[in-house]
Amino acid sequence: MPTILTQESLAINDLRLSISGSAILRGVTLTIRPNTVFCLMGRNGVGKSTTLKALMGLLPIESGNIAFLGNSIERLPTASRARIGLGYVPQGRDIFPHLTVLENLFIGARAQGIKPDSAATDRVFTLFPIIKEFLKRKGGMLSGGQQQQLAIARVLLTNPKLLILDEPTEGIQPNIIDQIGEAIRLLRNEDGMSILLVEQYLDFCKELGDDFAILERGAVSAAGTMPQLTDEVVREYLTV
Repeated sequence: MPTILTQESLAINDLRLSISGSAILRGVTLTIRPNTVFCLMGRNGVGKSTTLKALMGLLPIESGNIAFLGNSIERLPTASRARIGLGYVPQGRDIFPHLTVLENLFIGARAQGIKPDSAATDRVFTLFPIIKEFLKRKGGMLSGGQQQQLAIARVLLTNPKLLILDEPTEGIQPNIIDQIGEAIRLLRNEDGMSILLVEQYLDFCKELGDDFAILERGAVSAAGTMPQLTDEVVREYLTV
């Protein structure tokens, strides 16, 4: 049975951030419940990826609080946030093209001094069987969808408590989108993992998500449980 946490996995309160003098985040507030898939949505350029980078410490915030498992982390460096359980898969995947799949797979864990056991590696091979078939292949030889699976598997071997995915379906063929969706479902239902998902593919969010928030101009304009993501909300905040 998955381990059920007794407090929120993540709480972001009034997060503000500017880049080159332009306000990008204008008081973002989010709460991610344990063992849920939280979908952060919005049109292009509203601050979704910036929120994730601020959460990981990749961009400095001006003000606000980030609490992970009840502890403030906004002053921690990025490496420390990863060590305490934030697992981040950025947009674009950041696979090392000249390393083999096997080398790519373990590089994150080794950087943190983690030695994944056979159960951990077997789990990622169960979630993404294609990875096991291509262990000796160069990362750059994989398709975009296969690279996305590898990027997620690489983070999973660091034993994250919160998996953070930035646009995992972008440019991915439909059959691999289905495989990634099934992996997300299993990680939540069987492994008890919390997942923060930035995604513009509406059907993917509706199928997998428990809760959602929509950003507009760097602030949350709508939020709730997934059944509250009505056609009216979609038309107002997501339709281009």
